[in-house]
Amino acid sequence: MKKSLFLSMCFAMTFSSAHAGTVKVYAAASLSNAMTDIAKIYQAQHPQTKIVSVYGASSALAKQVQAGASSDLFLSADQDWMNYLVQKNVIDLNSVKPLLFNQLVAISPKKLNIAFKAQPDFNFAQSFKGHLCSGQMESVPAGKYAKQSLMKLNWLNNLKGRIVGTDDVRSALAFVERGECEVGIVYKTDALISQKVKIIGTFPANSHRPIVYPLALTKQGAKNKEAMQFEQFVKSSQRAKAIFQKYGFSLKS
Repeated sequence: MKKSLFLSMCFAMTFSSAHAGTVKVYAAASLSNAMTDIAKIYQAQHPQTKIVSVYGASSALAKQVQAGASSDLFLSADQDWMNYLVQKNVIDLNSVKPLLFNQLVAISPKKLNIAFKAQPDFNFAQSFKGHLCSGQMESVPAGKYAKQSLMKLNWLNNLKGRIVGTDDVRSALAFVERGECEVGIVYKTDALISQKVKIIGTFPANSHRPIVYPLALTKQGAKNKEAMQFEQFVKSSQRAKAIFQKYGFSLKS
């Protein structure tokens, strides 16, 4: 009898471990609040699945994944870095789906009153005294979008020497929150989570490439049943969609 009970316990433990799994998610820094909330809800519903999330600039994350970091799901803040992983044969092109959209805004500390008009004849450089923060303009998606808008509005040259490039968009937000930069260019969703900054203006959608967040399983994730299930939850569940909307993202219709 004892032997039978022992074998039953071993079988149960083996069965449980076979169904337990970890899903490694690499997601753009601007998604950290929303994806953390979504992961908590999913884990409450699927206690045997552990969601491990890594947040940062899409550029840095893509390079980590390409270098061999264990990853199942990648959510980028632009299409370029998703294409990079497709080209590196880490992600299958057919698995890439646009998931979310965002807007680009200018922010300042709440105590400042800085004028902003998204027009080429507006002298934005003279509207504030200090530095402007955004993501690194050659690599971080938020910085790339910011550079596109500043060029389109003919503001970039007048701001040379005053632009601070940060490792990711949340770092740019933090600089403005601390008053180290008088102006920041971030996503609308980042501005909305802060109690210390205000939006002083929105960049026209036609001043930069569409801010699209694509989602894809890596080739490792495509072999992970739990990762495939979590991807479906992120893409399709009403609860996930409600969380994205709560944080200010627009959903692909």
